[in-house]
Amino acid sequence: MKKFATDYANPELAARKLIEIAPGVEPVQDGRIHIEKINAPFLYEHKAKGSEFGAGIRFAVERGWLELHESGTYVRLKAAG
Repeated sequence: MKKFATDYANPELAARKLIEIAPGVEPVQDGRIHIEKINAPFLYEHKAKGSEFGAGIRFAVERGWLELHESGTYVRLKAAG
């Protein structure tokens, strides 16, 4: 039987999964999380695509759930989605 990945083409579903992953990652400083620490589980454990990750990050930032550092290398969890 083939196992199907969850459809993260919906940016809100992708963002909610990222918000679910983020609290399990230890921040490096000031609550900042290396973006790859949420990217890797999203892509490899949850079998999502890079475009879905990008759409999820944008959705979470627009909603105020995540703050994206200007360098693009860190995010900070702002509020639960």
